[in-house]
Amino acid sequence: MQLVAVDIGGTHARFALAEVEAGRVVDLGEATTLKTADHASFQLAWEEFGRLSGGKLPEAAGIAIAAPVVGDVIKMTNNPWIIRPALVEEKLGVSRHVLINDFAAVGHAVAQAGPEHFLHLCGPEADLPGAGTISIVGPGTGLGVAHIWRGNGGYHVQSTEGGHIDFAPLDGIEDAILARLRHRYRRVSAERVVSGPGIVDIYETLASIEGRPFTQRNDRELWTLGASGEDSLAAAAVDRFCLSLGSVAGDIALAQGGTALVMAGGLGLRIKDSLLRSGFAERFRAKGRFEALMASIPVKLITHPQPGLFGAAAAFAQAFGS
Repeated sequence: MQLVAVDIGGTHARFALAEVEAGRVVDLGEATTLKTADHASFQLAWEEFGRLSGGKLPEAAGIAIAAPVVGDVIKMTNNPWIIRPALVEEKLGVSRHVLINDFAAVGHAVAQAGPEHFLHLCGPEADLPGAGTISIVGPGTGLGVAHIWRGNGGYHVQSTEGGHIDFAPLDGIEDAILARLRHRYRRVSAERVVSGPGIVDIYETLASIEGRPFTQRNDRELWTLGASGEDSLAAAAVDRFCLSLGSVAGDIALAQGGTALVMAGGLGLRIKDSLLRSGFAERFRAKGRFEALMASIPVKLITHPQPGLFGAAAAFAQAFGS
């Protein structure tokens, strides 16, 4: 059957037509991206997608949103839209729908995407296991954490708040990063360091250690300078980020009993070359008595171009067995 897949973030809302069958996504059409600022509500953006599609939209929807899916009223974090789950079908003119958190959608994408949509980062070069737990870590604006349990021919996605575990430094440089952050926060979570904005504090800590003056820059500028190598200090900050990310990812896999780990999110794709050549793999394994166990875990990067849309469609397919 056909449905509309939707992925709503703070800045953009993405739409696509999808085909699902027997609980799986069999086709995902080209994505249409609309700016949330250009539309006063989700319903109006939905109607605009219908106009652009040139026909009546299917009466089914898989919807992923960048907000906790709890309560009678969902307020988006970075855009003014308000979604009332009880009114979704009435407002959109659909008879069936699934509404999930955006990182839960990524979990569904990991569960259903084919091996061609994964890049090997470290560990054994093997496909994701068909049974057991697969951990998912997604550095972006925050640090998304989830896991999938596979077994008996099916799977279950569990989104978590694992990005808010305590940050645990492993060397003097990370001690200095933690000390800098503790001036602002009583408690420093992993997300404060290994999310997109965390590069700023890493960069400024390295500058302090080096005794270098620095120009205050935002995280987008630093990621660009670091990835290009144009600024050696920014490049060092990217490398340090990869080290810390490896440690956190290993902690998550160890805590969840992961038999594999998948890195997700646009930032992961952006720094994939840095991940491959940095000490990410060594830090992922560096768990003392459990180093041999960690070395047996394949670590992948999901490269699907639209994991949010694919995952929203996959969640619908799983829920309705369509």
